[in-house]
Amino acid sequence: MKRREAIKNVTVLFGGVISASTFGVLFEGQAQTLIKPGNLIFAGDQEILIAEIADIIIPKTGTPGAKAAGVGPFISMMIKDCYPVSVQKVFVEGLEDVERRSQAQFKNSFVNLNLSNKNQIIKEIADYTIQLRKDERARQRIDAAQKKSGMNTTPGAEEPPAYFFQVIRELTILGYFTSQTGSTEALAFLPIPGKYVGCVDLKPGQKVWAL
Repeated sequence: MKRREAIKNVTVLFGGVISASTFGVLFEGQAQTLIKPGNLIFAGDQEILIAEIADIIIPKTGTPGAKAAGVGPFISMMIKDCYPVSVQKVFVEGLEDVERRSQAQFKNSFVNLNLSNKNQIIKEIADYTIQLRKDERARQRIDAAQKKSGMNTTPGAEEPPAYFFQVIRELTILGYFTSQTGSTEALAFLPIPGKYVGCVDLKPGQKVWAL
């Protein structure tokens, strides 16, 4: 199976986790707004930072974490080659925010923090993102009501904003569960499947099947 199809299948499988905006970027194409593929957009050790954040999102437990699955380079490639400039800008600013918080709170770079402090930083950013998304959904409901009544909507309401944590979380999930490590160790992998069964009950503790 081609990686593109694998990503598409995992996107459908995790429909409640992967946003419509990410799905659109991956499969509708926005090449006209992209920086030339392969151009360097990350400074210094930001690509190392990406891998560290991904490993907080999917850490090593009974199965390998995101870093062991090579998710960091996958995220870097996707941001460079597949996302529009507007999202690339938000993503880089998000990385800079992670470093600012780390230096302000712990006087050290994020990659050098202990696990507890790393988790604290990422939880703060995740909570902040959740609140921003709640505010955005509330605004969308107001805009929908205004539009229905014939009133003018808020400028920019048709373009939902991109959030750093949402993007890196979604790409971490995509990268992990379409990697060889994620597919074979975190999921139940059958290299030569038998007949297709559309709906199979899972037993307690059973792994989800790799697609």
